[in-house]
Amino acid sequence: MTLIKSISGIRGTIGGKADENLTPIDVVKFTAAFGSWAKEKSGKNKIVIGRDARISGEMVSNLVASTLVGLGMDVVDLGLSTTPTVEIAVPLEDAAGGIILTASHNPAQWNALKLLNEKGEFISGADGAEVLELGEKANFEFAEVNHLGEIKKDDTYIDKHIQMILDLPLVDVEAIKAKGFSVVVDAVNSTGGIAIPKLLDALGVECKQLFCEPTGHFPHNPEPLPENLTQISSELEKGKYDLGIVVDPDVDRLALIQEDGTPFGEEYTLVAVADYILSQKKGATVSNMSSSMALRVVTEKHGGTYSAAAVGEVNVVEEMKRTNAIIGGEGNGGIIYPELHYGRDALVGIALFLTHLAKFGKSCSRLRGTYPNYHISKNKIELTPEVDVDKILVEIKNQYSKNKINDIDGVKIEFENEWVHLRKSNTEPIIRIYCESESEATAEYLAKKIISDIKEIISTKA
Repeated sequence: MTLIKSISGIRGTIGGKADENLTPIDVVKFTAAFGSWAKEKSGKNKIVIGRDARISGEMVSNLVASTLVGLGMDVVDLGLSTTPTVEIAVPLEDAAGGIILTASHNPAQWNALKLLNEKGEFISGADGAEVLELGEKANFEFAEVNHLGEIKKDDTYIDKHIQMILDLPLVDVEAIKAKGFSVVVDAVNSTGGIAIPKLLDALGVECKQLFCEPTGHFPHNPEPLPENLTQISSELEKGKYDLGIVVDPDVDRLALIQEDGTPFGEEYTLVAVADYILSQKKGATVSNMSSSMALRVVTEKHGGTYSAAAVGEVNVVEEMKRTNAIIGGEGNGGIIYPELHYGRDALVGIALFLTHLAKFGKSCSRLRGTYPNYHISKNKIELTPEVDVDKILVEIKNQYSKNKINDIDGVKIEFENEWVHLRKSNTEPIIRIYCESESEATAEYLAKKIISDIKEIISTKA
């Protein structure tokens, strides 16, 4: 059982002992901390909440809403919703912030409080640290009986979100309708099963639904990786559909399956959408340091400028604002389109991808064939607790000092056509190692070489 308190929110497994798991006591404590912080920070007295469909969601939502009411704050409860929908609702409601009740791609026993500021964006590291400190000190004051807040239910925001997408200049509804697309959707029995069919209906796309009942009973591991998507791939292999669409439980990650049942590659969701955006408008792009260099290749092909941010959505957003990027995101299928809002959004990703596919000529596999083919190898090395991980990263940086090095988030070493990114875990003595190359064998070789270097450094220091 686990409870993880981080600057981006509180997540953990349901049940067990307080302060070791995500129990009602922990939910109330950190909700009170965030509500108090948001009220003080913004001078506003309203919080927007929404949840994915996981089994514990209603229980956690009731605890959160009641705690905020106890603080004297008003609550706008979107009920079953998506992460990007809550992000959009916060500024539209002129709220102090938002709380999304979702553990994203984690299994059903997990839940979490994801925290948004008054712009509807994930709170910064400094703000998150303040909230955590406030929670640990339990330094908050509840309202007297005549000053309790109120709860307003509002289930209209998914429709509002979809309409905002349809109104975007680069979403060509008529072009999509003219192609007569037929797609399969796997929404892992969460809130994507509500939102995506509505969006596709508005776009004139025929939709076969797999696991679109928002029961919270995930039919497979909810992380949208190829090994978890065998049923939708089998459906596409029958040859009756143009595309497969897969989202995680809170609908901020988008994975695509080609018409022959093979993965488009979640790294390439952002690449394809950026390719379309950049073909219509020149500008900058951003992804995190562990995302594919295919985005840089596509950006430079269109005369744009690419930059890499530290891993984490809040860091990508910060870099996008700094560079005035017109599209960005993360290689896990996260599309951030600032024309709509600064948050990963699978729904806008679907609309933009379908527009691109409609204008390209309908064949998903042919579109994929227009992009450079890179392979990412993901590995980790587990170390003993006494090993100083930071010193190892410094040694690796020194060892490869003749190469281009980026150390804003761990150590990233760039070679001619490859890169290696080393990041330490914040919770255990682990170094995660990401390698990318045009050759899968080369990416694997690089990973083994770096692991060997690390072991040698440890042995010589012993």
